[in-house]
Amino acid sequence: MQTLGNLKIVDAQPRHAPFIAWVILTAFRSHLEKGFWDFIRPGSDAQLLRYLEALTTSKAPHWTHLPLFLVAEVDGEPAAALSGYFDEEHGGMRLRDGMDEADAATAQTADAEALARALTILNVAPEHVPRAWIIEDVATRPQFRRRGLVDVLMQEIMERGRRRGATVSDIGVFIGNDSAQPAYEKAGYVVVDEKRDAQFEAVYETPGVRTLRRAL
Repeated sequence: MQTLGNLKIVDAQPRHAPFIAWVILTAFRSHLEKGFWDFIRPGSDAQLLRYLEALTTSKAPHWTHLPLFLVAEVDGEPAAALSGYFDEEHGGMRLRDGMDEADAATAQTADAEALARALTILNVAPEHVPRAWIIEDVATRPQFRRRGLVDVLMQEIMERGRRRGATVSDIGVFIGNDSAQPAYEKAGYVVVDEKRDAQFEAVYETPGVRTLRRAL
């Protein structure tokens, strides 16, 4: 592991929006060819990134909203990021309002067939205990990987959860993502549940999702 020089952990700002859009797209692709956003709003990477930038900067709060993210900057360059939130505040159908804004901003229209395929992910969605601090959208630029950035970000986002009064934290990982799961286990998370679903696997080409949890 290479050491890093000028590393700063900062709250995401509007200037980070293009980077956070990349983080969201990359995190949900995981180790797969396509992820949730590829299915829910099919298009080129450039189109998807424009859409996700509009989504993360929407007025409506939701679980991909910019203020939820922490960013690791190396020499002033955004290198890695993740988010943390309570499902009760930002989860569930709150995303719908943000998506409506992003659709309007990018002249997108929902496709019923694509939406149905994308939403098979709900068949394997983690079940969270009340007031679990949920870690989401974890990604690092390729040139900064294997340098411990996720380790630092995980500690910072867990501390943010503690300050909010959380006593337990959850994170989900697609089955087969053999690089991410050990990183979360290193941070003290353990597998507490696994969901598999044939419809989900037919779309996403992975069997399901594992939920990892730790006390804060």
